[in-house]
Amino acid sequence: MKQPGFFDVEERLARLSGLGDQLEAFSRTVDFEVFRPDLELALAYSDGSKGGRPPFDPVLMFKILVIQTLNNLSDERTEYLINNRLSFMRFLGLGLSDRVPDAKTVWLFRERLTQAGAIERLFDRFDATLRNAGYLPMSGQILDATLVAAPKQRNTNAEKADLRAGRIPEDWQDKPAKMSHKDRHARWTLKFTKAKRQDDGTIPSSDLAIPFFGYKSHVSIDRKFRFIRKWKTTDAAASDGARLREGLLDKTNTASSVWADTAYRSKANEDFMDKEGFVSKVHRKKPHLKPMPRHIQKSNAGKSVIRSRVEHVFADQKSQTGLFIRTVGITRATMRIGLANIVYNMRRFLFLERLNASA
Repeated sequence: MKQPGFFDVEERLARLSGLGDQLEAFSRTVDFEVFRPDLELALAYSDGSKGGRPPFDPVLMFKILVIQTLNNLSDERTEYLINNRLSFMRFLGLGLSDRVPDAKTVWLFRERLTQAGAIERLFDRFDATLRNAGYLPMSGQILDATLVAAPKQRNTNAEKADLRAGRIPEDWQDKPAKMSHKDRHARWTLKFTKAKRQDDGTIPSSDLAIPFFGYKSHVSIDRKFRFIRKWKTTDAAASDGARLREGLLDKTNTASSVWADTAYRSKANEDFMDKEGFVSKVHRKKPHLKPMPRHIQKSNAGKSVIRSRVEHVFADQKSQTGLFIRTVGITRATMRIGLANIVYNMRRFLFLERLNASA
């Protein structure tokens, strides 16, 4: 069998480009060097004077996290596919003979960023890039939250009670190996879905309540460009509405209107928005044991046309990148969701730039 040569590889890469390599589009559109200062600050590598193998370039490693997030890959699968796929190698600037970071190196890099709390700075850095490109937050903002699944825990009732009270179960305290695999921050909640029409044409009188374990991703997107501008991670049982007053509103938006569903309708939120200069477009709730007034129905329907745009963000994250929490603890879950939000904004940026280029 003929050994592949330089021109064979170039021809294969050219064919990949012709087929539409998304990572190549990322390289053309996103300047990953803007992340370097924040990455180097978070990693705080030594100057190498003590010897040892030099670390991989931090921008290269961050691009590996982007690949991971785009394709919902484990560390081991990431290592394999970087070695296997020419498109991954080209995106990372690696040749066939170059050293590829192994799964442990990828884990350690992500862990250092996680412990340094760097994900918020990295998100803000790319948001600044979007603003510099002319994508300012405009036309108001839309708030919503979605559940993000995590591996289910098998705990006793007593252990669950301790966790809800913020205590570490006694049986775990002298077993560090066991405790490292126990997620003490994820919570159970009920996920309500609309009851589906039965075979006989009838619809059940009550919706379905499905137990769910994991975390919750809260976001605020701008109405104009649909970029995520503010975000927060909590356990799955946390209230949606209370997050509105915890830095989820973007004061830099050029318009003051705020759209959200009925979970965000409360006197505390309405007072807060009024005080901060926001105009509430939050859905109104149905009166208790009374039919919904006609004028409120029409008002909510008009608001839904705009509010529903945020659902496309979550649909993209879950269908395109398979958003799921593989790790343990809310600090790592925040890192995972933060990366998903950055990658979503990158994909949205690519889409809008391509749209502008063709106009």
